[in-house]
Amino acid sequence: MRDRLIAGAMIPASYVVKAQKFRRWYREQVLALFANVDAILAPATPCTAPAIGQQTFTLDGVELNVRANLGIYTQPISFIGLPVVAVPVPLKPLPIGVQVIAAPWREDIALRIAYALEQAGVVGAGKPSPAGSKKVGGGK
Repeated sequence: MRDRLIAGAMIPASYVVKAQKFRRWYREQVLALFANVDAILAPATPCTAPAIGQQTFTLDGVELNVRANLGIYTQPISFIGLPVVAVPVPLKPLPIGVQVIAAPWREDIALRIAYALEQAGVVGAGKPSPAGSKKVGGGK
């Protein structure tokens, strides 16, 4: 944490100003979508849930670090502060995440959609396997 704070303190002010201008522009572009829709469904993860201890996954033929890249689809939304509910879509052998994105201050819409999807059986976490029943793989 200390290293990140020091690195952040060394960023020139002109870069921060440019980043904030981009953030405002990007937020306006995304908010314009809500003129036509109540919510957006988008992937939350680029792969199925990693196994406990899994260090890497492969995306488009490139091996990536799980910890650094699992949130690549949620970061553009959290970056602009929109309310989101991430829900698991049960796939075999492991689920994949989907995010329900709503307009600012409309958490109620995101939560109602997530609840409706859960009630319809489209999303939801399955019962986990007993501990130790499967071997944890390395990466692929």
